[in-house]
Amino acid sequence: MSRVDNLARMFWQRVQESGGADAQMVKRAGVWRRLTWTEVGNGVREIAVGLLALEHHPGDAVGLLSTSRAEWVQTDFAILSTGGVTVPIYATYTPEQIAYIVNDAEVRMLIVENASQLARVLAMRQKMPRLQHIVVIDDDETCGAALTGQDLRRLGRDHASALERALAERVSALDSADVATIVYTSGTTGEPKGVVQTHANHMATLAAVAQIPGVQPGDVHLLFLPLAHSFARLEAFMGVHRGLVTAFAESVDALPHNLREVRPDFVFGVPRVYEKAQARIQAAVEVSPPVARRLFAWALRVGRAVSRYQQKRQPVPARLALAHRVARRAVFSKLHEAFGGRLRFAVSGGAPLSQETAEFFHAAGILIVEGYGLTEACPALTFNRIDFFKFGSVGQTIPGVEIRLAADGEILARGPNIATRGYWRKPEATAETFGTDGWLRTGDIGRIDEDGFVYITDRKKEIIVTSGGANIAPQYLERLLRTDPLISHAMVYGDRRPYPTALVTLNPRELTKFAREHGILVTDAARLAEHPHVVARVGQTVEVKNAELQSYARIKRFAVLPADFTEETGELTPTQKVKRKVIAEKYRTVIEALYRPAAP
Repeated sequence: MSRVDNLARMFWQRVQESGGADAQMVKRAGVWRRLTWTEVGNGVREIAVGLLALEHHPGDAVGLLSTSRAEWVQTDFAILSTGGVTVPIYATYTPEQIAYIVNDAEVRMLIVENASQLARVLAMRQKMPRLQHIVVIDDDETCGAALTGQDLRRLGRDHASALERALAERVSALDSADVATIVYTSGTTGEPKGVVQTHANHMATLAAVAQIPGVQPGDVHLLFLPLAHSFARLEAFMGVHRGLVTAFAESVDALPHNLREVRPDFVFGVPRVYEKAQARIQAAVEVSPPVARRLFAWALRVGRAVSRYQQKRQPVPARLALAHRVARRAVFSKLHEAFGGRLRFAVSGGAPLSQETAEFFHAAGILIVEGYGLTEACPALTFNRIDFFKFGSVGQTIPGVEIRLAADGEILARGPNIATRGYWRKPEATAETFGTDGWLRTGDIGRIDEDGFVYITDRKKEIIVTSGGANIAPQYLERLLRTDPLISHAMVYGDRRPYPTALVTLNPRELTKFAREHGILVTDAARLAEHPHVVARVGQTVEVKNAELQSYARIKRFAVLPADFTEETGELTPTQKVKRKVIAEKYRTVIEALYRPAAP
């Protein structure tokens, strides 16, 4: 692709260059259908002209409230092609959160996925006075309250002869400095902030990532993360920039089945996806016959030995390489088939990936390369390469980006992908994060090794400082605990307290299996979580993990909660990060009990 300076022209150049090649894969009525670039282009054109027919003006904000699907990406490029500003909204947000973003971003048109989403919008309709149009992507019965996706495309077809030249003029008039999108952070604390991102910011990221080897035109990737998050949006933009085939998963629950059907060349995921996959594999091994367990343990030892050579970029000895080929055929082949059978690598982002998880999969022959960034960086700053990686790190800076450490260890970054326009209508927050010196304050604490690999140790504002003055990184402790398949989530607490404590939630599947294996007849999950055998089992994990820590960082007491943290109940963000303030407030009584003297 020749050099272009904005996302809309990038899309239309791809359509022109790749025409009949596959662009998207969608599953409808149980069958995967492939769409060519020409077909996707026709859809984007119809939506874009439909927007113009509804008097959509350059700079107008259009909200996009939907799960990840082909229409999401098509609508995004239609909005961008008209000179509009896309405002993604998480499909899981409450009506109040939706209304906040619609009002804050001054959204005039809101495009929602289905009748269920429409109902949530209509519940707050009177509190969104600037909102003029609502479009429902699916063609469900809307009771006249909104247009359907087909209505919008029909408008586009009906007005094609009159408005297609106007669309071409809009695309031609776009400047790289124009605002492309306002992306609201999911917010582990407080209200979300809208990051103002320009076309130039995104094109800089895409140009940088294109210099990292591993992705080839025509590669298939399975997109399942929420497109309201910048990490998934980068994946979608890469699909256009590099000429990839973007397959859209039916849902996260359908992911295992979709992986085998689509057989992707690579995937993007958040750490929790890989951690859950590892837990399922280890759980299956634990209940297998003794011979199979010993064979798996041998294969894992061989894989770890090979991994150590590969991490050092050294040749693998012939005998070890032969043993590894045997291990892959005899043991790991089923694991590879579960990922589709042709996965070359996986990408992890959005939160720190456990080093143990990365090493486990690499031993099995699946490389997970971890990157790092944030919404304010559109969204990449560093990346591990498939030919040069270090587990536990988030890689080296991408081309064009500079990183340095502040005196307190905070990671500072600057580059053309940094959204220096800051936060929408929040000048004080903009000044605090972006400053006046050109360096983005990431809020992450880290270190940089002699090869330029960056390691994230914690969030600056989440560091626990005990009453004794010790600094503790809670995320590291939480990742340690989550390596136990029984533990689903953990939140470590202890700021200005004498010692750290932990709130622990359990994996329902593993909990049920544990109860069955130990003859526990309780079936209610909440009662089961407080059973002495279960608490003792969690206590064993805490004790084992504490042995890896300095004395001041060891978890002195913990509580097993009756229900898991979820996005729906408010404890997790859409990217599965724990909302510390929400959890601390919700379980204040439990936390206080952990600091009361133990009964004699």
